Amino acid sequence: MKGALVGKFAGIFFSTASQHGGQETTALTFLTTLAHHGIMYIPFGYRSSYLFDHSHIIGGSAYGSGTITNGDGSRMPSQEELEIAEAQ
Repeated sequence: MKGALVGKFAGIFFSTASQHGGQETTALTFLTTLAHHGIMYIPFGYRSSYLFDHSHIIGGSAYGSGTITNGDGSRMPSQEELEIAEAQ
């Protein structure tokens, strides 16, 4: 290894097949990969008011942007999810 990634910054984005399908677990487990490469993780936090909207399903969390695809992949990212991803 050359250490080319040491000191670089990264965020995390993810996709799951269902609500509560492991988005936060995915982010947390990926932190070990970043650590092994010396990459600094920058969490998204709760910078988007969409993350507080519980009137419908929205992917993403304080760990990063995300989407929910349904088990068959039929759901596309919502406008809110795309805006969160762009802000990240």
